[in-house]
Amino acid sequence: MRSESGPRLRLVGGGRPASAPPGTDSALVARARAGERAAFEALYRRHAAVAIHLAIRIQGRATDVEDVVHDAFLKAHRSLDELRDGEAFRSWLGSIVVRIVRTRLRRRRLLVSLGLSTTEPVDLDALASRDASPEARASIAQVYALLQTMPSDDRIAWTLRFVERHRLEEVAELAGCSLATAKRRIARAQRFLAEHFVGPFEAPPARRSMEETG
Repeated sequence: MRSESGPRLRLVGGGRPASAPPGTDSALVARARAGERAAFEALYRRHAAVAIHLAIRIQGRATDVEDVVHDAFLKAHRSLDELRDGEAFRSWLGSIVVRIVRTRLRRRRLLVSLGLSTTEPVDLDALASRDASPEARASIAQVYALLQTMPSDDRIAWTLRFVERHRLEEVAELAGCSLATAKRRIARAQRFLAEHFVGPFEAPPARRSMEETG
């Protein structure tokens, strides 16, 4: 049992709830700010699966993902007054998840560099679809193995862009950086993957952005 204060949330493994929680995100946020516990639990039920999947795809594994999402919702609960637009709750929660995962990635990379830990294997079962071909699974494994060797910021930006398929503006918002910085991080990651991927490398298609060619 975790000792942090805040709502007690039981994490789910993914997918949509059987019935959608009532009210818009904005209304639920307003009620949660007023101290209505059920409103925040409704926000959790609505957005937990998205947060879980985001954490898994950035980390490349499902290890400790429930702790990440638990911490993210506790942080969100404590910081609701900082959220100006209740309808932006999902993207705001996503940025909290990204910050927590970034901290964990940096800590693990430091421990590995000091010889105090080992690099964890890529969790293909958590990343690849069930009908993925052996070739596709091998490519995913290779990409994530290379991502593990990158600076955390570059890794996160590339994953948000080409795995989560966010627009550049959304990548910048989730990563907490400027649009120009997001572009630089993605470009560095692209170059690294292109140089080190065994076989022809082609990034997954991404949604286009008005500023993409800027």
